[in-house]
Amino acid sequence: MGWLWAIIVGLVLGLIAKAIIPGKQQIPLWLTVIFGILGSVVGNTVATWIGVNDTRGIDWTRHVLQLAGAVLIVWVGDMAWVAMRGGKQRA
Repeated sequence: MGWLWAIIVGLVLGLIAKAIIPGKQQIPLWLTVIFGILGSVVGNTVATWIGVNDTRGIDWTRHVLQLAGAVLIVWVGDMAWVAMRGGKQRA
């Protein structure tokens, strides 16, 4: 069940990150999910470092850090994807 939850969270975070980043991102959906999962892991790691990974109620700080991680990774990943593909647009 943990992997399924990670995929769902990765999809949601990746799609929100793509909506926040200006312009059109060219990464496919499967890569969006992977980048969202990585962003979640980065956000959880930072939350643990600053001591806000487990609080009473909803962990808003941790969720914001997860989203920030997803935005950063989707943004950098999209640039890398475009560079690897030679800057070609999909038809």
